Amino acid sequence: MPNILVIGSINMDMVARIDHIPLQGESVLGEGYSFNPGGKGANSAVAAARLGGKVSFAGCVGRDDYGKALRKVIDQYHPDRILIEPSGVGKLSDVIRAVEGVEKDIPEAEMGSFVTVADAGKCRMYVKNFGEFFLNQIEYAGTILLSRTQGMSQEKLEAVVALLREHNAKARIITTPWDDISGETILAAMQDDHSLAEDMLATVMAEHHDDDDDDDDDDDECCHHHHDHDEHDECCHHHHDHDEHDEHDEHEHHHHYDEHGVCSCGHHHHHHGHDADEVFVSWGRETVRKFGEDELSAMLSKLDGGEYGIVLRAKGIVPCTDGGWIHFDYTPGEQNIRKGPADYTGRMCVIGSKLVDEKLASLFGVA
Repeated sequence: MPNILVIGSINMDMVARIDHIPLQGESVLGEGYSFNPGGKGANSAVAAARLGGKVSFAGCVGRDDYGKALRKVIDQYHPDRILIEPSGVGKLSDVIRAVEGVEKDIPEAEMGSFVTVADAGKCRMYVKNFGEFFLNQIEYAGTILLSRTQGMSQEKLEAVVALLREHNAKARIITTPWDDISGETILAAMQDDHSLAEDMLATVMAEHHDDDDDDDDDDDECCHHHHDHDEHDECCHHHHDHDEHDEHDEHEHHHHYDEHGVCSCGHHHHHHGHDADEVFVSWGRETVRKFGEDELSAMLSKLDGGEYGIVLRAKGIVPCTDGGWIHFDYTPGEQNIRKGPADYTGRMCVIGSKLVDEKLASLFGVA
């Protein structure tokens, strides 16, 4: 069989799957979207090869449209950020894969966040009517921006969030009406991949390690310090200069600690040799629940009793029943509740040890 050379086009087909051919003037929503190699020349070469021919193919290929478009924008405008809004039939997963390929060709380009905008009042209908297409947008989103939440009842909004969480447990869900929050707040929610609990836990751990360092350097603390006296004081690991027992320059005493780490000699001890991850744990929730100031104060007061674990700190930003927003901080015996700007959704966190998650969720009504 003679050699066959095919010279022609080679393309990447973008295919949307639909239920039926649109009528004149009709718009039909696609249920799937895919990229497939094609082109008349390439297809002819494949067909000839399948018939047993020894086929060679020659054709022109270039940089894909994503790459060329982004390269042009970067070179001409030097933007800080580029937003890509796919067409109505584009799957978010396909767009992500395409842009990931562009990153390899444009080193200075870094992929940011994946955002899905969803009408809060129609999410359930979209799931039912558009199935895979709509759910793909939800499942691959890093942030879900809910629109038209103003005037929606707390119960309905909670149901929408619960529905979305069934398909994406990790995405930030922006529930606050857009008129109530700034663009900076929305952007921060899109870009920050740390939860309030993670940020608080990191702060507490850093303070814990700083305190340990201070204890190591402080000669006035109970551990590792020198005394000039004739009698033994109750303390741990001191060096003593005695008129008696000179053969013992260092000795050890036993101490009894209460649940807060305070020993019987009245000093606070930090236990070394423990990873802070083993000492402190966090409990956190995002919620659309509205709180009254007095109601929240009563909840925080209950953290003092020990029923919910050993609570070291609590913090949150939550919507208020009067239409504003409440910011709060708690440490044992102290609480600070104040009005402040809105966040992208209600958030709260508790840091401590031996926390009882179920009781905390029940206390704040976010179970």
